[in-house]
Amino acid sequence: MTEENTTPEEAAGDVHAATQEKTAGHDQGVPPAYAAFMRTGWGDRELELPPHPVVTWAAQRRRRLADALPGERLVVPAGTFKVRANDTDYRFRPDTAHTHLSGNQTSDAVLVVEDGEAVLYARPRSSRDTDEFFRDRAYGELWAGRRPSLNEMSSSLGIECRHIDSLPDALTGSGKTRVLRGVDSRVDALVPADQGRDDELATVLSELRLVKDEWEVGQLQEACDITTLGFEDSVREWDRVLELGERWIEGTFFRRARAMGNDIGYDSIVGGGRHATTLHWIDNSGPIRPGELVLLDMGVEATTLYTADVTRTIPVDGRWTGLQRELYSLVLTAQQAGIEAVAPGARFLAPHEAAMDVLAHGLEDMGLLPVSAEEALAPDSKVYARWTLHSTSHMLGMDVHDCASARPEAYTQGTLAEGMVLTVEPGLYFQEDDLLVPEEMRGIGIRIEDDILVTADGFRNLSAALPREPDAVEEWMAGLRG
Repeated sequence: MTEENTTPEEAAGDVHAATQEKTAGHDQGVPPAYAAFMRTGWGDRELELPPHPVVTWAAQRRRRLADALPGERLVVPAGTFKVRANDTDYRFRPDTAHTHLSGNQTSDAVLVVEDGEAVLYARPRSSRDTDEFFRDRAYGELWAGRRPSLNEMSSSLGIECRHIDSLPDALTGSGKTRVLRGVDSRVDALVPADQGRDDELATVLSELRLVKDEWEVGQLQEACDITTLGFEDSVREWDRVLELGERWIEGTFFRRARAMGNDIGYDSIVGGGRHATTLHWIDNSGPIRPGELVLLDMGVEATTLYTADVTRTIPVDGRWTGLQRELYSLVLTAQQAGIEAVAPGARFLAPHEAAMDVLAHGLEDMGLLPVSAEEALAPDSKVYARWTLHSTSHMLGMDVHDCASARPEAYTQGTLAEGMVLTVEPGLYFQEDDLLVPEEMRGIGIRIEDDILVTADGFRNLSAALPREPDAVEEWMAGLRG
């Protein structure tokens, strides 16, 4: 990767150098005779890729971006591979803003929007004029698979495509240029940074995703539907879960995510027993014990990169104890209050405040609060949060925590609008060493989360196929376990 003090000229060299082979130290040498022989005798063909279903929608998004920052050159990279260990990389996943605007999911590409026109600078499939196609572990066709040609990409995405090697020349000359920075350091180095203006680009790109279009809502629904299947898979294999613990649920859900989607949208949280009180427990290395609860926070990322984010807390035995049902029902009541607060024109914080009001009064009824619920809910107190810990909602889309660079007044301090999708996910967490709660409650964590679309007249629960009511959860588990 390019260092921060690399000159644009050196960075341009890096872009061109991307055509050099990436090999491993243990690879054997390639004699000239072998290299020459490998470059001959290959057929050439162009694939007829169908138009990507996002073409029309992506063009509208690019127009809105150009209208927001008129007369400027806007540079949005896809990113490149990231090293996992030594000479092995993580599976590539493009930057969200890049794919949102283009539909492209290939690595090393850069979208440039200027004067309302868009050009995708991309790295096409391996040429037979170099050794790349049979030697390069990252880009070579015989190592990593065939990349689309520029023509194939252009016809599928509906965007003019040019070779990535021509990007440095395209970014020279007069005119204001903004770069979505932190995605590809080689691209960052091609244009002098202007933090204020570049940050504004990141903000505009985030806010473009606040309201989902019809196509995006369909993709989020698909992600939720596949997620439902992944939850069902996990419960069907409950005997193996009891034998092998949290890892078995993680692996089972991942299988469904890869079979029907692109991946998991985030590291699955499988918290058995006390692990449920750790909000982002992703080690998933513990046992699943009879008599306890297990918290499952999991979401499938669809092939278009839109992700679900759903949480269910279920009894390991398939039936609630009296205490488990009581605590679960309190969280469910809080969640329902939060969901019913979702409506166009409502404050983004309204679901959180509605859910917290229920939980605070429930904690008061249990005798846990040191003050009244009303006093605990005051902005200068919030002592109830010892047992709730987190906010109730975040935006959802291609990122599990979507639109993160949006201005507070457009997001957390703003109002909801038709087409927004947010989570509603209150929880109660009683740590195992919390001496302020009864011993029988220590080590219990409960969270319930659904993905909620703001509609013209209220809301729609995209993840409603997974049961939430205590009796329905028991019936669901019993039916899946046979």
